Amino acid sequence: MFEKLEICHLRLLREIYATGTVSAAAEALNISQQAASLQLKKIRTILGDPVFQRSGHGVVATAYGQQIRGHIDQLFALISSMPKPSDEPLESMVRSLSISATDYTQLILVDPLFRQLRVRAPQVKLKLSNIESFNLNRRLQTGELDIAFTSSGYVPEGLMSTPLFTEKYVCVAAQALANNAAPLAISALAQHDFLVVSPGVASFDGSASSWFAQQGLKRNVVATVPSFWMAQAYLRQSDLVAFIPSRLMPSAGLVEIPLQKYPPGFQVVAAYHGAMSGDPLLTWVLDIARALPGNASSVCL
Repeated sequence: MFEKLEICHLRLLREIYATGTVSAAAEALNISQQAASLQLKKIRTILGDPVFQRSGHGVVATAYGQQIRGHIDQLFALISSMPKPSDEPLESMVRSLSISATDYTQLILVDPLFRQLRVRAPQVKLKLSNIESFNLNRRLQTGELDIAFTSSGYVPEGLMSTPLFTEKYVCVAAQALANNAAPLAISALAQHDFLVVSPGVASFDGSASSWFAQQGLKRNVVATVPSFWMAQAYLRQSDLVAFIPSRLMPSAGLVEIPLQKYPPGFQVVAAYHGAMSGDPLLTWVLDIARALPGNASSVCL
């Protein structure tokens, strides 16, 4: 029978114990006396006892009412002692943090984040995996992942995202494409063979393809790789050109090609499921991630 009791019922009983009248209890709970009387009637039916009897201008607890008062007080004491989401300090957390990220955000964000995590939350273990955009929603929804670092265009509908910073592209190759230092025209750049980075799903349609089309140009993409790390390795050993995030430069063996115009950059975001929004570890990770890019202006591979 007790499973039919609701918190509002127990709260009413506690106020009647404290005030000695149903009307005063109703006033304390900001409900009408009629609503309080109806609740008390339901409580009596559930418990099979009047719980309170009239006495003078108020009520007194029955023998059974006196017997259960201590239990009700204990229940509210337990409820009051329930930890809030932000109560557990990072230092004492024993759990794992599962992150999915591109190789670029692994270097720019996860690497320095993990170093801080080892200091602030030494008992939290890191589970890092490469980004897989096609099943990102499912992995975050089921709790397999806590957070993903990616670009805003790759966040599936239904997930929450927090902007971290905006990145710009630079054009790179193993050697300069012109003999002078003047910025290269886009029409001249389009004459070279390109390598593009397409994480998750291989595609020759890189992020700058539509930008070239807007200029009335079409570039020739001859290779696609899943990571910027592989892109840099291939570029060092070929005559190909590519766009890579500016924070990956300088990079040994690669030369930045100054251009007259550049394709639009991209926004790096942290994606997560709404159910995780109150998680204190996630809140700390987001705060650190937002502060990191300004300190990561130069990274060498």
